Amino acid sequence: MKITPLSVPGAWEILPQQHGDPRGLFMEWYRSDKLAEAVGHPLDLAQANLSISAKDVVRGVHFAQVPPSQAKYVTCVRGAVLDLIVDIRLGSPTFGRWEFVRLDDEERRAVYIAEGLGHGFCALSDDATLVYGCSATFNPEREFSINPLDPELGIEWPTETPQLSARDAAAPSLADMRAAGTLPEYEACLEFYAAKSAQFSG
Repeated sequence: MKITPLSVPGAWEILPQQHGDPRGLFMEWYRSDKLAEAVGHPLDLAQANLSISAKDVVRGVHFAQVPPSQAKYVTCVRGAVLDLIVDIRLGSPTFGRWEFVRLDDEERRAVYIAEGLGHGFCALSDDATLVYGCSATFNPEREFSINPLDPELGIEWPTETPQLSARDAAAPSLADMRAAGTLPEYEACLEFYAAKSAQFSG
């Protein structure tokens, strides 16, 4: 597999090598050793989720407080989505930057998203099915949302009719979250990443 850093530091795109013949297809969609080599430490898998969405559904922008937050390894096993990564770490040189990665059941790419980053996606097809592993279990007291249509973020969603959950539609803006002191701190995230890498290498 080929693992490439994205423009948002702390996020990587994974392109697997697919082996197909008339019988079907095989591939490695996750390798802990390859990911650890790129990221600096392995993904400590604590929870695995599956999400199915109709076309034009937009989910996000979701994040969790650091520590422990949630690192995510995301792929699409049916249909297609545009997966979103947003740098919401206060003090980051790329604060506010976002990037899309197309995940689908053809190239079968995946993305790794480090703790402290915002995540979301838009379904490009009906029954778009994501599976993703998380480094920590869900904790509702530490989980937050930013409105995906916030003008300050300026996310160029690929639909004119986004379907949002009630939670995401009512989510506060980036400015509101910043004023509330809820956004992750960049330096704290760097320290958290360094500690995980030191534990792995040590």
